[in-house]
Amino acid sequence: MEICISRPNAPMSLSNIIRAAVIQTCTAAYSLPDTLSKLEHFTKLAREDGAQLAVFPEAFIGGYPKMSTFGTVIGMRTLEGRNEFLRYYNAAVEIPSPSISRIEELSTANNMYLIVGVIEREGGTLYCTVIFVDPAKGYVGKHRKLMPTATERLVWGAGDASTLPVLEKTFEHRIETEQTSRGSVKAKISAAICWENYMPLLRTFYYSEGTQIYCAPTVDARPEWQHTMTHIAIEGRCFVLSACQFSREKDYPPDHPVADINNRNPENIMVGGGSVIISPLGEVLAGPLFHREGILTANLNLDDVIRGKFDLDVVGHYSRPDVFQFRVSDAF
Repeated sequence: MEICISRPNAPMSLSNIIRAAVIQTCTAAYSLPDTLSKLEHFTKLAREDGAQLAVFPEAFIGGYPKMSTFGTVIGMRTLEGRNEFLRYYNAAVEIPSPSISRIEELSTANNMYLIVGVIEREGGTLYCTVIFVDPAKGYVGKHRKLMPTATERLVWGAGDASTLPVLEKTFEHRIETEQTSRGSVKAKISAAICWENYMPLLRTFYYSEGTQIYCAPTVDARPEWQHTMTHIAIEGRCFVLSACQFSREKDYPPDHPVADINNRNPENIMVGGGSVIISPLGEVLAGPLFHREGILTANLNLDDVIRGKFDLDVVGHYSRPDVFQFRVSDAF
């Protein structure tokens, strides 16, 4: 069942507000056309709730192969596993491609800045990637997951320092009040995918670039993930928008591996959700949402970023370069 949750924030300055959404949904059985249709559907729903920016989960386009082994053990691969990889490869997208153009069109039509998890195909390699799509400029950048976790490395290549954008976007201010305020607000946006968020130096790099809207597309539905998201919001004094997949067995191909092959049930949960929006002081503004697809929305007052840095700026007055020095590498 689809739901739309909106929670008003405390009283705020009207000059620096963005309305943002996180989308909790999943890939449609490795079907690219059906998944793009879901992206269109949820983008329109978020727009109806006033969102100007929406974050979709990790691997939303292309799919997260939960429970798959791809027929692999150390020292041996099976033909069945190679065929499974072929199917997964064919569900991925290239950048650029007609699929990316379709996302650009949806972004423009809904005047919505989109941050979307995709499985990117380049040559014979797949990458777990996030793309950034601006309604005025189209595709403006991507981030490839630096280090796939554990057996994800069977099917995903590692990203590198060449795709770590912190992008600035100017949003039209359109929060409705008795006296509607006009104008614009600038925001810096970044993305870290799933367990990349446990990499301290990656987080520190984004903080050093001034990220204000820290997007965390994921498939981690554990309760412990909520602690991670709260920590990052407080540590970085930034808004954290975590979009997790929610999927059931019916959202995968019929022969896809499941936790219990003797108890196949279309309604069995594969990934349980847990999407959330958190403020720079650690307040949960929306969510967490579990056990269903849905949309969370919240007003982000970017002045709260500076209010938070008053007493904690981990790359500024709270840093200790005499203990540890962070340097940007030549790769940038």
